[in-house]
Amino acid sequence: MSLPPPGDNQAYCTVSVLDAGFVDVPMAQIIDTAPSEEIFRFPCLVFLLKHSSRPDTFVFDLGVRKDWETALAPSLVAMIKKWYGVDVPQDVVDSLKKGGLEPADVTHVCISHVHFDHLDHQGDPRVFTNATVIAGDGSRALLMPGYPANPNAHFHSDLFPEGRTRFVSPDNPDMVCIGPFAKALDYYGDGSLYIVDAPGHLPGHLSLLARTSADGGWVFMAGDAAHDWRLLTGEASMADGPHFGCAHRDKETAAKMVAQIRALAEQPRVRVMLSHDVPWYEKNQGGGAFWPGRKREKFSVYSGPGA
Repeated sequence: MSLPPPGDNQAYCTVSVLDAGFVDVPMAQIIDTAPSEEIFRFPCLVFLLKHSSRPDTFVFDLGVRKDWETALAPSLVAMIKKWYGVDVPQDVVDSLKKGGLEPADVTHVCISHVHFDHLDHQGDPRVFTNATVIAGDGSRALLMPGYPANPNAHFHSDLFPEGRTRFVSPDNPDMVCIGPFAKALDYYGDGSLYIVDAPGHLPGHLSLLARTSADGGWVFMAGDAAHDWRLLTGEASMADGPHFGCAHRDKETAAKMVAQIRALAEQPRVRVMLSHDVPWYEKNQGGGAFWPGRKREKFSVYSGPGA
């Protein structure tokens, strides 16, 4: 279960957070202890990683696009308006520009899954014209047939740019076991960044595990493997009621993934970050962990939700 120790001249990644919109979510859709009227404003967090020795800029997730009402598939827009509120004061490109980066400067874009609050931005990942796009192999089936061939589909059929999208499959022979996770891809081959197969929420869902220091710090970026810290602390379980249903496509598998993340969080010098980490965001918004802030070393130590 333990994470691999650092090697000589160990490569690592610095991690910064980017603001990329907000979604107002009924919490009865997320946890079984929430009253029916409770609404949380979820931040949509994007993560910017820079390798310690490679000239690489790696972005995990893309957040919400500003023009979602006109750009997304009509059936998806209708679903969003039924259940959620959306506010995008700044998107991922705005946040990158705060630190002097343009979309063309990004070399890798990894998508945790194809839900609108993680993927869509100004015409999807194709805005990042020089980036290799990384997605879970299970995502492909969700786009076939996509919109507009299927007018009722939630996802555009051409969501991933042809010729520069790399699909990560759990059946890839290069997958390794790391910590509590059975299948992860050592993306750079140097132990600095692992793309973790994280099934349950949606087919093809991925998480990211990054080594954040040469001497043993880690950050786990969970995506939507868990939406709320109470799922990890055991204070609540996944909701699955008659009105909202379950936020996860495969609840049983998602629950197993939560248990694995809980085991990871108990290890020393590991920070777990949720894509919609409300307690952490309320404490840290606008602080040094956000690009282009310089206090990213705080990610080297896990100290509980909101810390």
